[in-house]
Amino acid sequence: MNIKNIIEEKLSEVILNVFQLKDITLEVQENKTEFEGDFTIVTFPLVKQLKKNPESIGVELGEALTEQTELLESFNVVKGFLNIKIRNQFFVDNFTSVYNGFDTIEKKNATVMVEYSSPNTNKPLHLGHVRNNLLGFSVAQILKEAGYDVIKTQIINDRGIHICKSMLAWEKFGKNETPESTSTKGDHFVGKYYVEFDKELKNQTNTIFNDFRVNKFDQFDTPKKEEVKTLNEKINTLEAKKKELLQAVDISELSALHEKFEEQFKEALNNDSLISAVPKKVEEIISKNNKEENISDEKELETIKSQTKVFQSIFKEVLEAEGKLEAEKSNLKEICKPVTEIMKEAQQMLLDWENGDEKVRNLWNEMNSWVYKGFNETYNRLGVDFDQVQYESNTYILGKDLIQEGLDKGVLYQKEDGSVWCDLTDEGLDQKLLLRSDGTSVYMTQDLGTAVERFKQNDIQKLIYTVGNEQDYHFQVLFKILGKLGYSWADQLYHLSYGMVELPNGKMKSREGTVVDADDLMQEMYKEAKAITTELGKLEGLTDEEKEASYEIIGQAALKYFMLKVDPKKKMLFNPDESVEFAGNTGPFVLYTYARIQSVLSKANFEFKATSDLVLNEYEKELIMLLSNYKGTVEKAAELLSPAFLANYVYDLVKAYNSFYQSNPIISQEDENLKQFRLNLSDLTAKTIKKSLGLLGIKTVNRM
Repeated sequence: MNIKNIIEEKLSEVILNVFQLKDITLEVQENKTEFEGDFTIVTFPLVKQLKKNPESIGVELGEALTEQTELLESFNVVKGFLNIKIRNQFFVDNFTSVYNGFDTIEKKNATVMVEYSSPNTNKPLHLGHVRNNLLGFSVAQILKEAGYDVIKTQIINDRGIHICKSMLAWEKFGKNETPESTSTKGDHFVGKYYVEFDKELKNQTNTIFNDFRVNKFDQFDTPKKEEVKTLNEKINTLEAKKKELLQAVDISELSALHEKFEEQFKEALNNDSLISAVPKKVEEIISKNNKEENISDEKELETIKSQTKVFQSIFKEVLEAEGKLEAEKSNLKEICKPVTEIMKEAQQMLLDWENGDEKVRNLWNEMNSWVYKGFNETYNRLGVDFDQVQYESNTYILGKDLIQEGLDKGVLYQKEDGSVWCDLTDEGLDQKLLLRSDGTSVYMTQDLGTAVERFKQNDIQKLIYTVGNEQDYHFQVLFKILGKLGYSWADQLYHLSYGMVELPNGKMKSREGTVVDADDLMQEMYKEAKAITTELGKLEGLTDEEKEASYEIIGQAALKYFMLKVDPKKKMLFNPDESVEFAGNTGPFVLYTYARIQSVLSKANFEFKATSDLVLNEYEKELIMLLSNYKGTVEKAAELLSPAFLANYVYDLVKAYNSFYQSNPIISQEDENLKQFRLNLSDLTAKTIKKSLGLLGIKTVNRM
């Protein structure tokens, strides 16, 4: 138990004995005032009940705490605030208790399942998956440390039209190449063909789009001819409006902006391309030029960004019309896509898969095996693992049996077309489709079945889904339907919702220029760690092998700590440069403090020995209080499902240790008793740092 909790407990006993008031908990704060004392007790809540002034209450409490407990060395009362100085021996005894009980875990006798990762097998893991995996894995580790049994799981989305797209593109364009023959990581190899499919789909879509734009259906037929004609009328009207609005704009205003705005605007007119894209193109040109010339002109870029607003105001009405125009063109292209030959082939491949076609199934198994091998390499480097793995190809038929159960209970209803729905309007939600009219299920149906299956196959008391906040509504609906179906554990389902993670503009680009791959990010962090540690000379004296291992650990610590110190619910900006700094609230700073302590313990040939008769200073007391807070912090982090709570705790701990280290001699301390105590204190601090980092999935290094 931490020191504040012990004081609060003793205080409640004293209040009962002195004032005969039950269940009273007064606030105990660490004393940050100039008045003597380690803690301050706020007495004002007792004023109304006792009908006494706060000063006299403070004196009575101080005297009672002195007489009835062995806590206090002295006390003083200032305007109703009771400042208490705790006996040195109490701090020492508390430290010994925390040291001896550090590795004990009080079991909760409950099992929690944590789901995270759950990728698709058509592309590599990306930046969003990194936050997902780190968050889910860390929450699982924290729950274990808090005494729960934990099952880490993921469900891999290994089937569906998106998987068939990669398979079909490989058949068409792959020329029988493999990850091995091209020396490509398996998931990146398959992801390349997903991109190839999309390129070909766009080409074929544009060909059909050009025909449909003039209502020509001879070569490419569609059942939506009337809808196409209506869209064309809207597009024609909007094109005319855009042209008319452009003619009314005073183009001379562009001359007041950066010359590239006018240059790119004229290019957009000549190519009949988007005017809304002009500011972005200007910024890209400036960034590219600066990079090529090894210039970092942040001022010029800031000017471009501020002038973007001016550009947008000049073309405000044009851009509004252009936005509507592009939306209608997009609607038309959506009609074109299913008409393309390549999309028809992908749909047929999906049907063949569902019908168990041997050739398709063999290709599917082989390409998925490439992806799984690639995923495992990424998971290993990221330091995450799983106890169970489910596959959508096995679970997508689950849930259909629940439909009849729901209909029989009157929880679900069937429409005339045979589709089955759940009406959640009384819950403030909408009506949710669960079974299509052709009898096929939707994702919600599968999730219902998977949840039921998990509780059947595992003795779990809680199930946590680690999924981004764009799925908030989905999980609200899922939990409500399971509750309506009568599953008592539905209120033990939890959506660990987290915000999107982004990188600063220009920091990293993926191979395709869209999403940053997890592998690229980890390699970038390794390079950043290597560069900065080499520059600072942090690893001098280590062998090349030891240095390489340290670069990896420091890079991973920078990545993981920076991601996990942010509250999961918040959208976050991950800055690789900031994350790898050796000062401030960063992983490398925490690692450096740990390594510093290891150096102290090594030089002193440390062995734990008991100490006695100590007079502690404020630095030692602060460290003891923080160390006694470790288990409470883990409990709080487990309750909130927030590794950020633990990350910020360990940062406070290393700050306190560094203050202690800089203000108190340790190895050079002549008093052997005090020297031993400070070494004991350093040892427990190091153990606490290491265990805290371990719960965040971060390894430590002994030398830096």
